[in-house]
Amino acid sequence: MIDDGRYLTALSLIADDPVSLVAAWPHDVHRLGTAAYDAYRARFPTIANKPRIAASADSLSVEQVIDVAPDAAIFREGLGPNAEQIRQIEAAGIPVVFIDFFSQPLENLEKSLLILGTLIGAPERAQAFADFRDGHLRRITERIAATPGLVRPRVFLEVHAGLTECCNSPGRGNVGNYIVLAGGHNIGADVLPGASGRLGIEYILSAEPEIYIATGGPHTAKAGGFVIGPEFTPQQARDSLARMAARPGIASLAPVERGEVHGLAHQLLNSPLDILAAERLARWIHPDLFADVDPDATVAELNARFLAVPLTGTNWIDLREQGGRSSE
Repeated sequence: MIDDGRYLTALSLIADDPVSLVAAWPHDVHRLGTAAYDAYRARFPTIANKPRIAASADSLSVEQVIDVAPDAAIFREGLGPNAEQIRQIEAAGIPVVFIDFFSQPLENLEKSLLILGTLIGAPERAQAFADFRDGHLRRITERIAATPGLVRPRVFLEVHAGLTECCNSPGRGNVGNYIVLAGGHNIGADVLPGASGRLGIEYILSAEPEIYIATGGPHTAKAGGFVIGPEFTPQQARDSLARMAARPGIASLAPVERGEVHGLAHQLLNSPLDILAAERLARWIHPDLFADVDPDATVAELNARFLAVPLTGTNWIDLREQGGRSSE
């Protein structure tokens, strides 16, 4: 049993039929994206009929978990059951497992993936992908470490851009860690003690960010926010990114005035596909240093070697027409 649909992505990296392994899931299609869910359903039709349980962000029902009777119940660390609920679930003979793709992914994502590999009897496949991911991340970290006098540009990354009033941001954790990994300075980490939070436009302007990046997806469409992903054309993504850049306050930022505005699919975060986000951030933050890093080639290798359901569509975009195939 999984309490977050994005764990399907992780399973699809280490299993030929990830859906067959799922006893129940939240049917939180928005966390996968509609097009991605449709691709899963086309290949594995039983996904639509799997029992529905509460998502990690919702109120847990111990009765639901026990009724499903899974071999293991997998929860997001920090949002899962409390001590008494764990006791009740385990008393029913169901092991409780916590994994973390969200709060501190650079520390915990690989360990979490290897736990999943052990649970499904595919430790070698999990280790193979972990090694692949580690190699891509080390290419970035080692180059950053080997660059004397590296200047870290100030980065404002707006999470779920346009979904709510300005402005959601990573703090000390989550995608903020990838900004640091890629050689940037996350302005959100200066004032937000947790993994995420909200910044006021006055603070953002005073922090004078040099790079502006938005994340979004189909889940922001209802609010008129930034949309990106397989459901949308590159032009639709670029047009919505332009709307985000034109908002009062945001439009006054120096990188926005220069037209240096970038957008990333939020579905690449909080999953082992984080290497794509890391590579794309590296290209945006230090374009000369990482000119040879090609996230599109990484997508092709992921699809050929690992993913049971291929990653397709527009997953990153620049306001100016530039970049690689996944942004065009």
